[in-house]
Amino acid sequence: MDRAQKEKVVEELGQIFASSGVVVVAHYEGMTVAEMQDLRARMREAGGSVRVAKNKLAKIALQDQPCASIADYLTGMTVLSYSEDPVAAAKVVDAYAKANEKFKILGGSMGETALDQAGVKAVAQMPSREELIAQIVSCIGAPASNIAGAIGAPASNIASILSTIEEKAA
Repeated sequence: MDRAQKEKVVEELGQIFASSGVVVVAHYEGMTVAEMQDLRARMREAGGSVRVAKNKLAKIALQDQPCASIADYLTGMTVLSYSEDPVAAAKVVDAYAKANEKFKILGGSMGETALDQAGVKAVAQMPSREELIAQIVSCIGAPASNIAGAIGAPASNIASILSTIEEKAA
């Protein structure tokens, strides 16, 4: 790899570190190509990506980044998993690590916050962006349906009373 290619990789990695909601660093020693492709496919489905890069280039890209503290995790055979959604990559990586003992989570970052292995697992247990949006929408919709039910309740009560009186009269 010549100098121009290295500079391009450093620039790409810098953009990844700057724009990602979460970056997870893991060891993948002993994994087969098929297992790595499976991880990439799962990450793509969740809206994230997986990147294998030379540790030295990744450390250069981390300089002057808010998440520079994860440079300590960049030793050995490391893979970077990242996504814009602050939870998606952590969820996929955590689930994958449970299914594959060769894949070991080291840590990561969520914006400026450094995460250790337990921190990544904690982030993975948080609801995703879509789940939060669904919860908010249901909270917003619930009062409206309660109001509609309250407004309609007297009319339905009167109708049931009238039908009961009509049945008794007949």
